[in-house]
Amino acid sequence: MAAHVAKTISERPTLVQISTAYGQQPEGSVTLPRNKYTEIRAQSPADKEEAKRPEFKACKFTTEAIVTDGSEVGTLRKVCTNSACPVHHPKPQRNDHDEEKWKAEQEKRRREEAIANTIGLRILAAISAAVPVRLMKRDLLFINAHLAELVGEPRLEAVAKQHGIKRSKDAEPIGKLFAAYLRRADEGTLSRVAVELTIVLTAARSNAPSILREAATVYKVNTDTIAQKVRAEFVAKAKAKKEAGPTAKVPPQAKKAA
Repeated sequence: MAAHVAKTISERPTLVQISTAYGQQPEGSVTLPRNKYTEIRAQSPADKEEAKRPEFKACKFTTEAIVTDGSEVGTLRKVCTNSACPVHHPKPQRNDHDEEKWKAEQEKRRREEAIANTIGLRILAAISAAVPVRLMKRDLLFINAHLAELVGEPRLEAVAKQHGIKRSKDAEPIGKLFAAYLRRADEGTLSRVAVELTIVLTAARSNAPSILREAATVYKVNTDTIAQKVRAEFVAKAKAKKEAGPTAKVPPQAKKAA
């Protein structure tokens, strides 16, 4: 069989070599796997419906091939190997009405997005133009209210403690207590809170020590002095605790007798 195939190919070098298997062919092989060609059936179609199927139709790309791999090696077939053939690889029919409708919807969506973006930018520009050179209480309240929402409850509680706001177990949420405090605060306090919340929010999303150093530089704060003072306080507390010593425990029997 191998000799027959070799002889046939040498006599008819234009024959396409095909495989009846779908598997991948070895690298460099000229044999086409089953999914790379359409075989034109030799038998006549059984009915009109079957006659419409691509494998029962010839095309201008139809050529002869020889099976060199798989089953029925050595047999000759007629095949189409052109992946762009309109007969054996027809493109799906397009509904022009649906496509026009889809294009119109896409264009409408793009236009609405462009309008919304432009409106948003114009509103932002108008708001920016309305902001005074020196922020008033209404401006600071607006900024602080939104910064407080972004900071989150645990960090907001830490900032609130800086201003003497402490929540008891049965008290309202810290956000509500902090909002009430802001409404009572003056412009100076609101300005300080805005800076604090900005630092806390930025520190939570990036390098906290770096943000603190940057803020300290802007506001001319000596971080070394603060660090030394805090360390001294902790040393003093540890020393006082050590000198006080462990508290003598009263035996249970003595408590009972008393």
